[in-house]
Amino acid sequence: MKVMKGKRPKKSGPSGGQRQLFTRVKTARGRRNSSTRWLQRQLNDPYVAAAKHEGLRSRAAFKLQEMDDKYKFLKRGHVVVDLGAAPGGWSQIAAERCQAVSGHGQIAAIDYLDVEALPGVDFIKMDFLEEGAEEALLALLKYGRADIVLSDMAAPTVGHQRTDHLRIMGLAEAAADFACRILKPGGTFVCKVLQGGTEQTLLNLLKRNFRTVRHVKPPASRKDSAELYVLASGFRGLED
Repeated sequence: MKVMKGKRPKKSGPSGGQRQLFTRVKTARGRRNSSTRWLQRQLNDPYVAAAKHEGLRSRAAFKLQEMDDKYKFLKRGHVVVDLGAAPGGWSQIAAERCQAVSGHGQIAAIDYLDVEALPGVDFIKMDFLEEGAEEALLALLKYGRADIVLSDMAAPTVGHQRTDHLRIMGLAEAAADFACRILKPGGTFVCKVLQGGTEQTLLNLLKRNFRTVRHVKPPASRKDSAELYVLASGFRGLED
């Protein structure tokens, strides 16, 4: 894949020059140990602190930011669809980098959860898998096609590794099918999957329809997480 040359965006996120004090959380009455561990991790996560400092909706915003810093797929004037947008971190980054905030391009986002209004983002409150969701997104797009489809969707986990893997891969396949129907030629698809390898069905679909398919784990993705992203670029276009 050809990487566009030019001035790199200002690097943001946790500063490597500052030492963060560790905050220990005691287990309170009525709170599970797992909840205590989650709270302690959040309080000591430099990306959480950086997101708050920079006014970003979530630490996940840095994942998209880091992937775009390296592969430069978000460009001025692009039309972007954000699937599973809540709480809005990815839409926020896309709107800024595609300059939708100043009226260029468009960001169309969907989630069954509420998303507080964001400048430059058109939001639909609806489950992406719900009947009529695709039609609602298409009706929202000014030109009926998108340059980029983003999906950070994740199904609720049940603690059974195989079941959780199948659920998130089902969402990834649904997002990929949608992307192949809505993307302009040359478009890009970015989607969350799980380590253990992208399922062959999804991989075959992407390799057949995109010139370049790669797995990416941005620095903001926690090292102990099985989370991974597939980045497919150079959409070949719909067959007649």
